[in-house]
Amino acid sequence: MTESIGIVLGKLAFVLLFVLNFGGVLTWVERKQSALMQDRIGANRAAIFGFRAIGLFHGIADAVKMFTKESFRPANAEKFIFTLAPAISVFFALIGFAVIPFGDKLLLGGTEINLQLAPLNVGVLYLFAVAGMAVYGVVLGAWASRNNYALLGGLRAAAQMISYEVALGVSIFGCIMIYQTVDLQEIVRWQGGYWGGWLPAWGVFLQPVGFILFLTVGIAETKRIPFDAPEGESEIIGYNLEYSGMGFGMFLLTDFIETVMIAAITVTLFFGGWQVPYLMPDGFHFPWGGTVELANWAVAILQVVSFTFKVIFFLWLQMTIRWTLPRFRYDQIMRLGWKYLLPISLANIVITGFLILMLK
Repeated sequence: MTESIGIVLGKLAFVLLFVLNFGGVLTWVERKQSALMQDRIGANRAAIFGFRAIGLFHGIADAVKMFTKESFRPANAEKFIFTLAPAISVFFALIGFAVIPFGDKLLLGGTEINLQLAPLNVGVLYLFAVAGMAVYGVVLGAWASRNNYALLGGLRAAAQMISYEVALGVSIFGCIMIYQTVDLQEIVRWQGGYWGGWLPAWGVFLQPVGFILFLTVGIAETKRIPFDAPEGESEIIGYNLEYSGMGFGMFLLTDFIETVMIAAITVTLFFGGWQVPYLMPDGFHFPWGGTVELANWAVAILQVVSFTFKVIFFLWLQMTIRWTLPRFRYDQIMRLGWKYLLPISLANIVITGFLILMLK
């Protein structure tokens, strides 16, 4: 049966809550994780009725501050584009999640629900199209500010994101050659097989080089340390220099949403997505012969939980990298992308193709 409007709206609400809540919590994680790594207490002053909740209320305090703070606009700015640019960035960061599968299928009242908001058979191509549009918000916002330092940050962002998008696309060609599809749901189902009856056929085992390349390039696409040259405070201040209030907040939220996006895509392509080892549609089937039967709804919940915890792990990993490595110089960023990551990605395609032909 065709999914009703209510089911589609329910999936939309789940995806938005998933992404926006993770984006909000990351503002707290960034402070607390850096504090732990640097042997500090970290943010813990915000409280409600004296209850601090280890600093969790700082995200709420940030949101209140952003909404109530004056949104300043330079006198010479292009008013319409200056106002629209942050919304463009957030919009294209959010719509990419439409094709990310967070589960397989849920049977509800005789209706088969695909746990994916938009089941496109060209999901990978859609993601790259959306990623290619994300740079427009940054460049337009920087240009519309009529500030030379903001424009310089926008130019850096455009050059960096376009350069790394090339390596981003090439880095997953090896996966596509193996999976023989660009449908993200089918890619996850493909990874449900096993080698030798016990080792999950996840992409990280098939394409370890591709995984490292994709994660590296993905972090660069988020414009976060060590690839934060477009907004380097000690150098040029950045493309969001003239923004305040929710304009600045939306650019900041975009960075966190893109961090969640890279984690979700990494999990989908290389770590089995919603797959749980030895979990089949009817329950667990262990290599040693044991079985545990489960209802369809229980299997669906385990799949969603599995996907969520995998995403959390890669968010933690990205934050760890963010507070471990220093910022690269801009020339080092460009050299890394064009002279190292892209050639290695191309070599990975050639080697993958050769191995596929040899094993046929």
